[in-house]
Amino acid sequence: MKKFKLFYGNQWMDSTGNKSFQAINPCNGEVIAELLSGTTEDTKAAIQAARKAFDSGCWSDLDYDERAAYLHKVADIMEERFEELAKWEAMDTGKPISETRSIDIPLSIRAFRFHADGIKSLKGQVIKVPGKHLFDYVTYEPFGVVGSIAPWNFPLHLLTRSIAAALAAGNTVVCKAAEITSVTTQILGEIFLEAGIPAGVYNSISGSGRIVGEELLANDSVDMVALTGSEGVGRRFMTASAEAKRIKKLSLELGGKSAMIVDSNCDFNAAVNSAIQGFCTNQGEVCVSTSRLLLPNDLYEDFLISMTEKISRLRIGDCLDEKTQMGSLVSEKHLNSVQGFVDRAITEGGKVRIGGKRLTGGDYDKGFYFQPTVIENVTRDMEIFQEEVFGPVLAVTRYETMDEAIELANDTRFGLGAAIMSEDIRTLYWVAEKLDAGTVWMNCVSKSNIETPFGGNKNSGIGREDGTEGLLEYLKTKNHIQYVGTPYEDFFGFDQ
Repeated sequence: MKKFKLFYGNQWMDSTGNKSFQAINPCNGEVIAELLSGTTEDTKAAIQAARKAFDSGCWSDLDYDERAAYLHKVADIMEERFEELAKWEAMDTGKPISETRSIDIPLSIRAFRFHADGIKSLKGQVIKVPGKHLFDYVTYEPFGVVGSIAPWNFPLHLLTRSIAAALAAGNTVVCKAAEITSVTTQILGEIFLEAGIPAGVYNSISGSGRIVGEELLANDSVDMVALTGSEGVGRRFMTASAEAKRIKKLSLELGGKSAMIVDSNCDFNAAVNSAIQGFCTNQGEVCVSTSRLLLPNDLYEDFLISMTEKISRLRIGDCLDEKTQMGSLVSEKHLNSVQGFVDRAITEGGKVRIGGKRLTGGDYDKGFYFQPTVIENVTRDMEIFQEEVFGPVLAVTRYETMDEAIELANDTRFGLGAAIMSEDIRTLYWVAEKLDAGTVWMNCVSKSNIETPFGGNKNSGIGREDGTEGLLEYLKTKNHIQYVGTPYEDFFGFDQ
């Protein structure tokens, strides 16, 4: 069993609270690592290390090429440790190792490479303004110390998309992983040390969000906080930032309840496969999971028959089994939450087409496995239609017209993602324009690229990650106005 200390100022430090917690493999209940619980004092020390590094200019004053070279070195080491990272991420979350190899770790590496190169091509601008004697230009500067708080469903991927941009921009970072999935965030400390990154640039405190996260929000030495998490936590962050002595810049990527609209004129098999992928990938523990399926009456029964038959063939099992397609939910607490959503949907009139319960028997009893579940007869007033389940549960609703489908898709307080499946290109573009979501997938689901912006509308968040827009989130804009005329134009008419 591996043990991890706190990491700040390029040193491995004990916790001042002398408390630790265990990382558990949710597939089998085995303890895989022990981590320290950071205190408020530990968090303050990490923030001061980040503040000292930023103020010294050891990172922010580096030439872009030097900073980019460091980040590429981090990516190089991650590639060398690829299989190790993939295994740890699978064991810490319960997801199949096939997914950590194809999604989590590759995207984490690409984040460093993309933003390392992106900062070199970012340009300010000269702006033409009225008057003959004014020269106006815009530059971008790092905020300072960034607190980055990552979720448990994609611990490394969703952390690195934040810190890679923040670091490329010249900020220093203090990271806080979800308590139940902290291992790879601490391993990054080893990688940054090996890469030779200056002390205080990357810092990581494991432990309780209510302790570490609250200090990141309250501490005046932190200039910005980036969170990927739930709507409820996002609201608390906004309140805390508003009440703090110093209002912080916030970047919030919050929940979703994405709809997938199936047009009668669709590639039937592709739509069925996409529907399954949309709510079963990563056990449904995905913020952009297409967890609402909107079906036209003429396809309804055939679609569900085909989908349930394919779902019954999914291979569910241990995260390290090469054949596993779905793993365990992250914890028993979360499994009980998912079961609660299903039970309440039945009470409200929903009908379980397939699944609906915890998987038991044999090795399933060791972990927190939940059957892929399809609930039909769902109406817009039901909880299962409106609330994020964050598990492999699909709510199915009928529609008569495409106008009705669009209305149903938008009838939620979330606006993270939405999908439309159709072979009619005019339908694709028209529906995509009408859907109120940060990302609209056309004939695909849940795709995300580091090169393109990602984020939500409505209660799904503020700001964007990924792409040039994601890099700009970690830079403050400064306008420069210079008077270049001779003589100076005296506003009040005083003698020269």
